[in-house]
Amino acid sequence: MNTSPPARQRIEALLRAHRLVLFMRGTPRSPEFGPSLRACHVLDGIDMDYAHVDVLADPALGAALRSFGDGPATPRLYFDGKLVASGDAIERMANTGELHAALGLVAPERRPPAVQVTPAAADFIRAVIDNSVAGTVAEIRVDRQYCASLSFAPRRQDAIALPLEGGGVLQFDPISAQRGDDLSIDWQDVERGPSLLLHHPKAPVPEPVRPISPAQADAGARDGSLTIVDIRPAQERALARLPVPFLHMDDGTHEIRNLPAEAPLAVLCHRGDRSYHAGVFLRQQGHLHVSYVEGGIQAWADVVDPSIGRY
Repeated sequence: MNTSPPARQRIEALLRAHRLVLFMRGTPRSPEFGPSLRACHVLDGIDMDYAHVDVLADPALGAALRSFGDGPATPRLYFDGKLVASGDAIERMANTGELHAALGLVAPERRPPAVQVTPAAADFIRAVIDNSVAGTVAEIRVDRQYCASLSFAPRRQDAIALPLEGGGVLQFDPISAQRGDDLSIDWQDVERGPSLLLHHPKAPVPEPVRPISPAQADAGARDGSLTIVDIRPAQERALARLPVPFLHMDDGTHEIRNLPAEAPLAVLCHRGDRSYHAGVFLRQQGHLHVSYVEGGIQAWADVVDPSIGRY
């Protein structure tokens, strides 16, 4: 398929108007899909303004972009009218310093950040790594608001490694490493059980994980002001189906991670006992407004919708 002349002219006009342009899915405040999220993480960490184009909001331009140049259509990064990188190559080039060179910038210093890890947290991280496949490390990402998240991932050669005393490795991309100084990682008993806690003094203070009634959750889900995160496995959801839109964790948490940090979330389980801990986990992933549905789906059926099954 050839790019139509009007579509090509629109793309070329955007490239003339801005030195650095990112074609992406979503916006920098609310990116859609992992590659666009990671591209924004990279560009938010460099000292250069960039324009962005949401191809989901402009399907005609997105369709034209697929035949305008090589590589994945999104995310696609242009500088001075020329394609720099697309897809996950944007992050790879940033990690190696190639992207900074292409943009005429000095690459960030590749040094491990000064992170404080308590013995209890280090023991937990090592235990997970020891029970995972060979080459697994604890990967830490620090976003532009200094909200830190930790996941377990394969070791990458282009990442910055911080060995833990006694074994195990913390892994950072260069931008997260720059922001990581003064990050602390602890393992503490909080209100209803132990949790791994990541804290950066520059991060906004999140709200506590508080209960929300099923009626409030139902109303928020229906008017779009609240996202329900149902942590029950698929078998339980089949027994008692939630009658409002929700996200789940069956296939990972990429849809949840792609939500803006300020988007309100409410966690749901069977009777409410598991959802508090899941709420603490989501808060540690950088989500600022997390609640849990008091009484779970059982209370939802009792109070809001008696047609919901019970188990």
